[in-house]
Amino acid sequence: MTDLERRRLESLLSTYPVLGEIGARFTDAGHELVLVGGPVRDALLGLPVHDLDFATSATPDQIEAVLAGWADAVWDVGRDFGTIGARKGGDQLEITTYRTDEYDPATRKPVVAFGDTLDGDLSRRDFTINAMAVRLPDGEFVDLFDGVEDLADRRLRTPVAPELSFSDDPLRMMRAARFTAQLHVSASDEVVEAMTQLAERLQIVSAERIRDELSRLLCAGSPVDGLRLLVATGLADQMLPELPALRLERDEHHRHKDVYEHSLTVLEQAIDLEHRLDERPDLVIRLAALLHDIGKPKTRRFTDDGTVTFHHHDVVGAKLARKRLRALRYSNDVVDAVCRLVELHLRFHGYGSGQWTDAAVRRYVRDAGPELERLHILTRADSTTRNAKKALRLQRTYDDLERRIGQLAQQEELDSLRPDLDGNQIMEILQIGPGREVGEAYRFLLELRMDRGPLSEDDASEALRSWWAARS
Repeated sequence: MTDLERRRLESLLSTYPVLGEIGARFTDAGHELVLVGGPVRDALLGLPVHDLDFATSATPDQIEAVLAGWADAVWDVGRDFGTIGARKGGDQLEITTYRTDEYDPATRKPVVAFGDTLDGDLSRRDFTINAMAVRLPDGEFVDLFDGVEDLADRRLRTPVAPELSFSDDPLRMMRAARFTAQLHVSASDEVVEAMTQLAERLQIVSAERIRDELSRLLCAGSPVDGLRLLVATGLADQMLPELPALRLERDEHHRHKDVYEHSLTVLEQAIDLEHRLDERPDLVIRLAALLHDIGKPKTRRFTDDGTVTFHHHDVVGAKLARKRLRALRYSNDVVDAVCRLVELHLRFHGYGSGQWTDAAVRRYVRDAGPELERLHILTRADSTTRNAKKALRLQRTYDDLERRIGQLAQQEELDSLRPDLDGNQIMEILQIGPGREVGEAYRFLLELRMDRGPLSEDDASEALRSWWAARS
């Protein structure tokens, strides 16, 4: 351990006085307590520590006894896995009895077996960089598997043979990709080989757990690194097969881009534009950027002159994205937002050099709905041309579109676009009651609003009567 790393651990202990307090309580009660895993790793990296995870020789009942009268709150929702949660002041604590998990070979669910040694507990952890501990309250550093060296070398290894580790818990292969994206580490050759050999074992992991790991990976600092590892090892074929499918064979004249590399570049460029959003990182825009072209493999056609086309890949891609995201158990809000962006990502290219009417601009805003700002980001990120003049032209053209949207928004309140007459006014003017005809009239007025902009009540009423007479 370097002097810098030692100072970082000392700083951790001084920053969180609760570590010394709780360590002393467990020691006085005759139990061993260590800070373990993520907080130790992050402290050594000089990163902020958000979660305080502990391991102990005490059983759940004994943990609760030690915390009684000291912690502000205690909860036991993880008792079946030996975990007791607590809150002390502003600190959240998670304390788990030493374990030597065994896994049902047909599922990834652990059969919990409490252990009695720190050595055994550390050996069952996913990676060496997460198998380091600090004994409390004295602050002794424990590193049985050279995790600090791996951390310095930015290397991802497992405490035991990776084949055994991943076979026991296949989700650890997804975590390998996530840590690659999150911590800028590289998986060792042995880890990559084991991931490749055992990729199909990911099928026994629940969709919800895979979804959560994928989301963490995408929201990490370098998601492309993690995605490349998923594709290279075959894990992506198991949980996101549309991504490796983008590696289309190039036509002999190279008349289309490498769609896979293009998609990864769009993801990186979308991340660079996330400053336009309130929430960062933004899972929706990252999913949309990654998936925006997944309709291309199914729609690729070669014309007689060798030209490559992908007609309607936006519509096909939106359907494929919906199916995949639902299979991964994403929320309806996320699915709807991502699919709307995928379906609309080509709409701007009909703008040409700015020939759209105001009505077309209004429809663009209406169709994007609450995803308009994300659509701005995705459309701009989707330009990966190396032709500087073309890139500048596209940028200026989209600048013009955004300017026109802004002008119309000021004039017409585009973000709350609605007809000039409401349902009650429609029924009064046409002398009809509630029913299907009111909805049809409402849609007519909305289209009229798109085409002609805001109308006075008299003009809207006259247009409605004319439409009704023609319809009758």
